[in-house]
Amino acid sequence: MVGLAAQIALDGAAFAFDKLYTYAVPPEMHKSLKTGCRVTVPFGGGNTKKQGMVFCVLNAELKGLKAVISVIDKEPVLNPEMLKMCEFMHESCFCTYYDAVHAVLPAGLNYRLVNFYSANPEFTVFSLLDEREKTVYDFLNAKGEKDEAALKKQLDADVTLLEQMCEKQALLKNRDTKRKIGDATEKWVRVTVSADELDCIKLTPRQKETARFVCDAGDISVKELMYYTGVTAPVIEKLIANGVLVSFTQKLYRTALKAPKSAAEREIALTDEQQAAYNGLEKEYLKKGGAVSLLYGITGSGKTQVFLKLADKVISQNRGVIVMVPEIALTPQMLEIFTSRYGDKVAVFHSAMSMGKRMDEWQRVKDGKALIAIGTRSAVFAPFSDLGLIIMDEEHEHTYKSEQSPRFHARDIARFRTAYHGGLLLLASATPSVESFTAAKSGKYSLFVLKNRYGSAVLPQVRTIDMKKEILSGNTLDISRELCGAISDTLSSKKQAIILLNRRGKNTYISCPQCGYVLSCPNCSISLTYHSANNRMMCHYCGYSAPSGGKCPNCGGEHLKFLGAGTQKVEEELNSLFPKARVLRLDADSTAARDSYAKRLDEFANGEYDILLGTQMVAKGLDFPNVTLVGVLGADSATYSDDFRGFERTFSLLTQVIGRAGRGDSAGTAVIQSLNPDSELIELAARQDYEGFYNDEIMTRKLMIYPPYCDICTVSTRSFAKSEAQNAVNEVFANIKSLLQGEYSDIKTIILGPAPAAVPRVNNKYRFRMIIKCKNGKRFREMLKKATEIKQKGDVTVTVDINPETVI
Repeated sequence: MVGLAAQIALDGAAFAFDKLYTYAVPPEMHKSLKTGCRVTVPFGGGNTKKQGMVFCVLNAELKGLKAVISVIDKEPVLNPEMLKMCEFMHESCFCTYYDAVHAVLPAGLNYRLVNFYSANPEFTVFSLLDEREKTVYDFLNAKGEKDEAALKKQLDADVTLLEQMCEKQALLKNRDTKRKIGDATEKWVRVTVSADELDCIKLTPRQKETARFVCDAGDISVKELMYYTGVTAPVIEKLIANGVLVSFTQKLYRTALKAPKSAAEREIALTDEQQAAYNGLEKEYLKKGGAVSLLYGITGSGKTQVFLKLADKVISQNRGVIVMVPEIALTPQMLEIFTSRYGDKVAVFHSAMSMGKRMDEWQRVKDGKALIAIGTRSAVFAPFSDLGLIIMDEEHEHTYKSEQSPRFHARDIARFRTAYHGGLLLLASATPSVESFTAAKSGKYSLFVLKNRYGSAVLPQVRTIDMKKEILSGNTLDISRELCGAISDTLSSKKQAIILLNRRGKNTYISCPQCGYVLSCPNCSISLTYHSANNRMMCHYCGYSAPSGGKCPNCGGEHLKFLGAGTQKVEEELNSLFPKARVLRLDADSTAARDSYAKRLDEFANGEYDILLGTQMVAKGLDFPNVTLVGVLGADSATYSDDFRGFERTFSLLTQVIGRAGRGDSAGTAVIQSLNPDSELIELAARQDYEGFYNDEIMTRKLMIYPPYCDICTVSTRSFAKSEAQNAVNEVFANIKSLLQGEYSDIKTIILGPAPAAVPRVNNKYRFRMIIKCKNGKRFREMLKKATEIKQKGDVTVTVDINPETVI
């Protein structure tokens, strides 16, 4: 029999078996089940209840199909665009359908399947129950059905106890969905009688005054009513009991905005150079063809002013705008700029927000109450029904690429969305990625350039210090004499300084001087870092830690040496050299608490600190007019990386951090410390000469066949057993070679490896990897999916990553 059916993606499906499964739709669900809704379905031989997402509703032969159990959502949570985007990610990112669904939906909106328990009303043999079990039965009999988490919390009843009671048939078990985070609601009231009728009702003067206020004000929250009238809750409850008022709940939006702001209309004054860039971008936007543009502007050139002008245009047409920044630390600054202009039309998205706030901001966008979404990578999924503009600020940053499944790049999702909506994708940076700049120069992207700093600001003067000479002259500190003098001058002038050292902790490794052994993590092939804040040796890969001190585990030597400098060690040096200075350290260790990024940066902006010391998070996009000095320690360390992007990352980091100085009325200075001060890379960064760097780098990439002259794909295997990981990667390699010699002989590749990963063991799992230089296309991905369907047994994870940010 032909009838209504649904194609459904299942939560928790293994990648090898992931597909859209077809289920029959029962007649009672014909109206409620829609594409984009979540459902529960039976799966497998045991008909285990699973959660799924409806991707398609169609007519099909129902014979042999299992039926949908229930519809979870009253209305679709994913619109047609979002469903197409999930299909795009499934096909291009080597992830399951539901991995893509989880990426698109805020975590707070997710449902999970949990066990609910209730008292069996037909149970009579109470002699089978002990005292504890009787307590549980009586509780459920009085309160009704509860999930296992609630029973654990309220009665300390664990799963073993509950299952025993189910076996005795005292309890009934039901597996059902439960949302992670509920809606935030607020109690409101409305009046049920007219103002004239109030005179005929016997009320106290206070009650009558309150009721009249509601007559005049209309529907109002209880909180506001108490605030404006000064009455207490019992007065309002009495009016409700008398039938004068009726109460109801109203959905409340949790927001990360500090306080509601009203929009402030101010004319945006653009320089001639900015105006020319804006005019060109406006033309690209008005084409409504899903164009991509690159705005290349030196640090401090006023790219944000162009963003605002362009956002004005898009919002005037009631279309949505997404503004992405690469780090949570940059969100508050961008948020302040946009909320001061657009007020509560702005929503914010980033991982440091609570799940409730993220869910409600998502809902505000979906409901059309916000037209601008600002945030990190996840903001690209903001559910605008009509999206006009996506801005990726600092587009070169590696954080726009997800390292977890689905391994998407925000730029690819942004291109998909702007193509779908006929919007504009604007990539912006002072140091564009080599791939983006190549696309712009070739005409694939339109290119707009800002060569001058905005207003009266000029680029800082840069001095390079040879740290070899510092060491030979007897300076044992990590801060050179010249940088020390520059900091002293800055503090005397009541200005601020930023010091960059891209290594956290106090000492980067601990060594035994007797045998040369370097203390390493027992779970990973990596050395331990000493942290003075907790006096422990820590692994930055798996989180392992151990108390500092003790003997060498190799030879028993008792005098371990703590070597290498991290931010904690430099913080101690700064406090010793400048005891009156207020030093703020900003790294992953000091900003673990929620909202600490924004709070610390606000404090620095308000002049509560004199020196900001940190890792790469202090180098990107921050704008502090009072900062006149930037110091860089260990400037050349990243250039020794095996990764082909090492030089690009170092150049970008140096250029960006140098650009933090002199953004106000006072001239800026940058001091770069290096063991190789004559490095051409450092000289190019000191001159802020991106095009000079690009011309050198693109020749190397072409010679070595690296992006943009190819795509890069990594295939990695992980297992607790080294032999299993190695056998698995060898099997994938053999499959690829076989497929390329047969069905896919038209595909050209260069394969490096397989070999152990640069860090061969992480969290007790051995890792092997191969690198494939290829042309990323549907046929290549089809071949690779077949190649990774291995027969290797055991606990092996195979991961495919297309164009990863690092190949190490």
